Amino acid sequence: MDILTFLGSPRKKGNSEILTEAVLEGVKQAGGSPEIIRLCDLKISPCISCGGCDKTGMCVVEDDMTPLYDKIITIDKIIVASPIFFYGITAQTKAFIDRTQALWNRKRLLQKKGEWLENPKRMGFFISVAATRGARIFEGAVLTMKYGFDAMGINYGGDFLITGPDRRGDMKKYEQKLAEAREAGKNFISGLDANVD
Repeated sequence: MDILTFLGSPRKKGNSEILTEAVLEGVKQAGGSPEIIRLCDLKISPCISCGGCDKTGMCVVEDDMTPLYDKIITIDKIIVASPIFFYGITAQTKAFIDRTQALWNRKRLLQKKGEWLENPKRMGFFISVAATRGARIFEGAVLTMKYGFDAMGINYGGDFLITGPDRRGDMKKYEQKLAEAREAGKNFISGLDANVD
């Protein structure tokens, strides 16, 4: 099973990437084949709220987001990983999510024509690491991702959220959490509950 993975951190080999690699180990063990896309390597402009996609479901802005639409439409499993910046996802990840407005409009237009088919197997999974331990540190990011996945026409299939790691590479010290992340990856592919409390 193919799986699309978006890395939203501007820092390569950082803690969210280490955690994502552990999840993807589990994905591979369960028979998944991940494609990794690093958002900071792409030129994705912010949504300009022009309304161009309202009637067509197609974004008028042509940049590196354009080929991602077809990838998103044709795949059943998507992972998005982002560290927490000021209680939210990174700017790179947010620009990506904002541009899924075109997919939301595509879904709306197909629903209007009676041509939209819900697919319960289409699932999204969110991975995040926060250095600080605020009680509500992930709330904004999770809500954004739930609506982002909904815009893509896929269900929110769970998340793996870790607080504590700060310096680059600190995530490697959390061996138990990395083991749990591998299990979460297996469960996500197998259709089991991948949520971790």
